[in-house]
Amino acid sequence: MGRAGLNRKTALATATLTIAAEAPDLDVVSRFGGSAFGLNHHRGFTHSFLGVPLVAIAVVAFIYLIWRLRGRKTHSPNLPPRWGLLFIYGCLAGLSHILLDYTTAYGVRPFWPFSERWISWDIVFIVEPILLIALVLGLILPSLSSLINEEIGSRRKGRDAKIAGRLPACLALFAVVAYWGLCDFQHRRALAALESRTYQSADPTSVSAYPYITNPFRWYAVVETPAFFATMDVNSLQTEVDPEGQMRIRFKPEETPVTLAAKKTYLGRVYLSWAKYPITETEELPIDPSNSTKPAYAVRFRDLRYDYPGRGARVTLGAVVLLTRDLKVLEERFGMGSSGSKH
Repeated sequence: MGRAGLNRKTALATATLTIAAEAPDLDVVSRFGGSAFGLNHHRGFTHSFLGVPLVAIAVVAFIYLIWRLRGRKTHSPNLPPRWGLLFIYGCLAGLSHILLDYTTAYGVRPFWPFSERWISWDIVFIVEPILLIALVLGLILPSLSSLINEEIGSRRKGRDAKIAGRLPACLALFAVVAYWGLCDFQHRRALAALESRTYQSADPTSVSAYPYITNPFRWYAVVETPAFFATMDVNSLQTEVDPEGQMRIRFKPEETPVTLAAKKTYLGRVYLSWAKYPITETEELPIDPSNSTKPAYAVRFRDLRYDYPGRGARVTLGAVVLLTRDLKVLEERFGMGSSGSKH
């Protein structure tokens, strides 16, 4: 955004945009309060519409402090900093962070604290190389163009040089929006195909399609019915879904006193508020009759939106709650592999 022209309106624009775009992820410090506390506060206040202007104020204050410590020096002495405009840039960068997170399956809570509801667009993978390549090219091509012009002795000045510098950045931003448009169109086609059929004679109550990396035509689908979940791959170029040969069925487990105790824990409540297609798995652990404080049950939480076929359980964003025989909580843990293989 800075290369596209915002850095020509005020000094310190690029630094402000960059820091403000990254600042929402400072909520990572919440992990020091434990994995469950970190899950509860990740993408909360700093990723909300209420938090955007407050984070922008903090970023601009930080930029102002550095500017003063540097003796009020800027890259271009003829372009002074405009602090009100930099605040607007900080808000714009914060909103861009929320938008980018919204496009993935993890989701955001933009209306926090008025609503804890997670929302997501589900159109691009968490790390999308196509978008990264477009953005990197938009960032470096103006610099390469300037080096080439200096090498060949170009003396182009004024408006033509500015346009040449802005063009790659503008094209990169256009490429991002165009790719989002393609993915959104294919995502809608996949959802429509999933909604148009039944699954083992059951009508779906909810359907979702999640992207694969660098492939806007292949989607990992999760279908919920009253009795079970069905997962499968979907080709959005096809108008119908025929998953019988590769559909996986996960029946909803019955509630037990053990699972209910796990769900009532702090981690259980937080995980269930975040997960879209949660299931639980209960494992009875070896019991030491002489030690009642040893765990007797491990209740694992899994969200099927991350249960892509062919992937090991370690990559799943799961959780586990360890309970004693009398259902007292010994440990709560969230993170990679927490819902993994039984031990």
